[in-house]
Amino acid sequence: MAIKVFDHPVGHTSTVPATAGQKVVLFVRERDGHSGPPGARKAVLMLHGRSVPVLAGFDLQYKSYSWADALAKQGYDVFMMDLQGSGRSPRPRMEDPCNVNPALHKTLLTPNPLSGQRTPSYPFQLNNSQSDWDELDTVVEFIRNLRHVAKIAFIGWSAASFQMGPYSIMNPDKVESLFLLAPMFPPLGAANPPPVLPAPGFPTHVFTQQGFTESWTAQVHCANQRETGIENVVWEACMDNDPIGRTWGKIESGRPIGLSRFRNAVWWGWNTATASQGGVLGTRVPILIAYGEYDTTANTTPPSSNPLLNFSVPALYKAVPGPHKLVVKMACAGHQPIWEGQHKNVHDMSAHWLKHTKLDGKTQGRFVMDENGSLSPEPEPSVPSVPHLA
Repeated sequence: MAIKVFDHPVGHTSTVPATAGQKVVLFVRERDGHSGPPGARKAVLMLHGRSVPVLAGFDLQYKSYSWADALAKQGYDVFMMDLQGSGRSPRPRMEDPCNVNPALHKTLLTPNPLSGQRTPSYPFQLNNSQSDWDELDTVVEFIRNLRHVAKIAFIGWSAASFQMGPYSIMNPDKVESLFLLAPMFPPLGAANPPPVLPAPGFPTHVFTQQGFTESWTAQVHCANQRETGIENVVWEACMDNDPIGRTWGKIESGRPIGLSRFRNAVWWGWNTATASQGGVLGTRVPILIAYGEYDTTANTTPPSSNPLLNFSVPALYKAVPGPHKLVVKMACAGHQPIWEGQHKNVHDMSAHWLKHTKLDGKTQGRFVMDENGSLSPEPEPSVPSVPHLA
C-alpha cells in the first residue's frame, strides 16, 4: 500500500510570551495510509517529548524504526507535530547563542559560537503549559477539519504527557484514546501556573552527542537492547532538524561537533490531583501507558529533592480514575524504546490499541511485555514501585 506523505504548514496565533499575538506556522507531517471509505478514517496525532524533534523520534528514516510509517501501513492516517521551540516549528529567541543556559556557555559554546560567558538577551523561559495546549488544539482542529473526523487518537512520548494528558481531560470530545510511552508524571507537580509569566530563566537548552549517548547507555542492560550504531543514526536525525545547532560547539576534525537545541518550558496541571479531574481518563478517554523496565528517567532514580522533578509511571496508572486503563512494563527497555529492540513491539502494541482499545482482550490491568512482544499479567505490587511518590 502506498503511503502518502504531506508536510503541512499549520497557521497559529502564538501564545508563547516571546511571540504572543504573532502569526506563526507550526510544522505537521502526515503519513496517510488510509485506503477505505472516508467515513472510516482514523486519525492519529503523535507528539514529541522535551528534547527530541518529532521526526527524529517518530519518523526515523532508518530500517524499521519509523513508528509513524508502521502505523500508516496498518491503515491509519498519522500526523506528527513539533511545538514551537522544537524541530521544524519556529524557535523564537533560540537563534541567539546567548540565550542558551548560561551554565553551558563556557563548557559547550566557547569558543564557537561564543567567546565566553554572556547574559541572555531574553532572560525568560520560552514555552508554558498554556501555550503548548493552545498549539496542540490548533493542530487538532486542523486535522479534524482536514480529514472530517470528530476525534483523534493521541500518542505521546515522554514529556508529551504534560500536553496530551491535561488536554485530553479538558477536551474529551476531541480525543478518542491516549497512548503514553514512557510518560513523565510528577505526582506532586505544580497544579497552577507561576505567579508571573514569562517565568525568569532562559529559553534554550542544548545537549551534545556524547551526553545523549551516555545518558541512553546508562539505561541499556541487555545484550540486544540497542542496535550497534543506532545512537549515531538518531543523532544525525536530530541534527537534520536543527541546522543552526549543527553549527555550534567546539571544532573537531575541521567542523563543529553540533549541539541539539531544545526549549526551556514551565509546565503545570499534571499531577495526582489534576489527572483525576472530571473522571475523564480511563472513562471517556481510554488510556494505555507503556514504559521500559530500566527507565530511570520516567521513574526518577535516585529520587530528586525537588518534588516537581520526581516522576513515576506507576503513580500515573494509580492516579487515572477510570477503569479503562492499562500499563505495560517492557522488558529490556529504557526511556528510548522507540529506537531499541522493543520498537517493533511498540508499533504492534499501539496498532492493536488503536483498533481495539484493549490488550490481550483486557481493558484494565498491569502487564509485562517480553522481548518477543508476549504479554503476561504483572501482579499488583505489595509496595509502591516508587515509595516516595506513588
